[in-house]
Amino acid sequence: MAKKYDFLFKLLLIGDSGVGKTCLIIRFAEDNFNSTYISTIGIDFKVKTIDVDGKKVKLQVWDTAGQERFKTITTAYYRGAMGIILVYDITDDKSFENIQNWMKSIKENASAGVSRMLLGNKCDIEAKRKVSKETGEKLAKDHGISFFETSAKSSINVEEVSRAGAAVSHFKLWRRRSYRNPVRSRARQERR
Repeated sequence: MAKKYDFLFKLLLIGDSGVGKTCLIIRFAEDNFNSTYISTIGIDFKVKTIDVDGKKVKLQVWDTAGQERFKTITTAYYRGAMGIILVYDITDDKSFENIQNWMKSIKENASAGVSRMLLGNKCDIEAKRKVSKETGEKLAKDHGISFFETSAKSSINVEEVSRAGAAVSHFKLWRRRSYRNPVRSRARQERR
């Protein structure tokens, strides 16, 4: 059976328990939202194929447990990820403070140069906001990464985040291939 995609990218969502990682993944893969909270045990993933720059990109979006007791299991999945998406809950300042710990975990466990993105989730609950959008933007800027505010419930920016993650991964893969074999890459461009 012929494969039905041009690229396969692994994206990983990390962050404290309860920030909405599972809901974001379900919204992305199935365009569905379930308000019943069930904590992820270990790790899970969903797959969706999207179009990026005329190429079929199969995204494996991995959902990690946010609890400390699963840390040794989940950090093993950092390797091989093309992108890691850090998620905090805008109504929970502790989940935002812990982003620094998650950044450290990426540095210790992920491949060098992995793409990172910061998400402030649950932006539909403005009345309970504890972390300002500007604070999230500043942290992202300080680390040189992209920032989005999202809502799995209201489907705000979920598709945009997945497309941005795939596009960055696609660009990095293209750049890596071009760097490794500049002659072949030039020949490929000349044929176009």
